[in-house]
Amino acid sequence: MTASPPDALMPTALDQRIKAAVGYGVEVLRRHRDGGLLDAQHAALADAHRELAGAERDVTFHRVRLARLAASELPVDLALFVRFARILDQLATAADVRDAKQAAAAAALEPIEAAAPRHRPPQIAAKDVAALLAIAQGAKLHEHLVTHRLAVATPTRTRISYAQLQHLEEMGLVERDTTHPVHAGQPVTLTDAGRAVLTRPRRGGPPGTTPAPLPPALPTVSRARR
Repeated sequence: MTASPPDALMPTALDQRIKAAVGYGVEVLRRHRDGGLLDAQHAALADAHRELAGAERDVTFHRVRLARLAASELPVDLALFVRFARILDQLATAADVRDAKQAAAAAALEPIEAAAPRHRPPQIAAKDVAALLAIAQGAKLHEHLVTHRLAVATPTRTRISYAQLQHLEEMGLVERDTTHPVHAGQPVTLTDAGRAVLTRPRRGGPPGTTPAPLPPALPTVSRARR
């Protein structure tokens, strides 16, 4: 008998609504919950969705059992009818539990959906998108030995000033590894928010004219900046 997918991969009727409201999928929501990064409201949604996914898994389990029994070559007798009745009863119970969990998850989602339209994603300039694309291929912040000016070096030779790097850091799109001395080169990498900017579809238009929206800010606990 084929094993049911884990709860994290079990689709539910609320998955698309959750993605639209929080700005990312339920798997990412689950990871943020496990990492302790969510506020109380989003954590409650993640917990409710986890329970809903588990209930959906149980429904699928009993439905597969029923289908396998119907496709079997067992004798059509009273014993078969009893087995059908037992599985149907278990399926009905699982569906009732699933419906209750879905209602609870929907109730946890509603206040987040109500607040979502008020948070318009900030815009990011095309030059910053170009900088993020360059940084994604590997970048380091260097200090010139003579002038002591700071600048970011990239394999594509895209010019990224220190001021622009600070701007990207303030937006939470990149971060530096300050354990390395700046004269030797401090690695600069994209954050999850920076990667989301590059993977999010953008409206078409002439190159360099369409600013890309930043992903909605994740409800995270603050971390000390290095």
